[in-house]
Amino acid sequence: MGYSGARGGLAAILAAEDLVRHARDHAPAPWAPTGQITARFRLAVDRVMGEGGLYHEPTAAAALRQAEGDTLEAAHLVRAYRSTLPRLAVSEPADPDEMTVLRRIVPAFRDPGGPQLLGRTTDYTGRLLEQPQAQPDSPADGPEPAPERTAEQRRPGRFLDLLRKMDLVADQRLRDDPDPVDITRTPARPPAARSAVLASMARAETGGLVGLWYRSILGPDGDVHEVTLGEVRHGRIPLRVRHPHTGNPVRLGEFRASEAEAIENLDGADEDRSKLDVGYGLCFGHNERKVIAMANLDIANRRFGRTGPLEQLLLLTTDGLDSTGFLEHLKLPHYVTFRSIVERKQAVRAALDAGEEPDERVAEPFGKEC
Repeated sequence: MGYSGARGGLAAILAAEDLVRHARDHAPAPWAPTGQITARFRLAVDRVMGEGGLYHEPTAAAALRQAEGDTLEAAHLVRAYRSTLPRLAVSEPADPDEMTVLRRIVPAFRDPGGPQLLGRTTDYTGRLLEQPQAQPDSPADGPEPAPERTAEQRRPGRFLDLLRKMDLVADQRLRDDPDPVDITRTPARPPAARSAVLASMARAETGGLVGLWYRSILGPDGDVHEVTLGEVRHGRIPLRVRHPHTGNPVRLGEFRASEAEAIENLDGADEDRSKLDVGYGLCFGHNERKVIAMANLDIANRRFGRTGPLEQLLLLTTDGLDSTGFLEHLKLPHYVTFRSIVERKQAVRAALDAGEEPDERVAEPFGKEC
């Protein structure tokens, strides 16, 4: 975790905290209950759960309210709270094939096997701002209820399986796949296992990860070439743990997750050009942007992560708490550091005024000091 400690005038710090708390808790507007936040700001709540690394909607909503809508600050609160919780059990591996699909789109294929489920989306609506002064009335002639889906329709086969039947997919599955790396206990550093990279991306700050993905397409790196989204899903996945007495798996409940599979054309000199590569992304809640970026960066990291800076970027620079912690610490007092810089400049100027020749300097990389 990044920079969190702060020291300064105790009275001033307490006064600043009181100012925040009073203005937040006594704002001239009705109190926003936790249920209202989870119902009306569900995407922000899901984002906080993912970046905070804890699936619990009420906790994320409370953090979002305390942070006054700042999702990164809320994720920081959630991750700090998570660190205080006892670890009572370790879940069984969650199987995304058991997902009860609420939304499923396959942009790469019209008839992928199973339905395309648009679900709750604004993908096809115009961005027209509505400014109602109060909650809209319940329409008397609301939309017709959607037809009930069957269990098969809610658990359709994967588009990837169709590609595999056509023998178009390069098999990247690891036969000796080790246990997934728990990045909450073991910081991931290059070279890292694929599970560590995927876990780091799942907790990454969404905007940072999308920015890195976009840089990989249009920026100087050029790691991502032909972008095709195979499939994206949002749904509920069962969660199981082993019963402490019987040892049998017991279903505790479900959690919502987003999942994506991206496709890229293999065209490297040492690659099988008759096959496609597939990347994978999965994270808590409804967060399609993040999983799509994850899936594409998963491919790029497999192809270029060990020969370029991509793996290091994914592991060390996409965590929102680290990056914003570094940024936020710049607001803390740096009196001594800056005074030493000023004195060095004055000393150089005095030496030049006295006609002294400057010492020969060896170039240092930019950004060494901050």
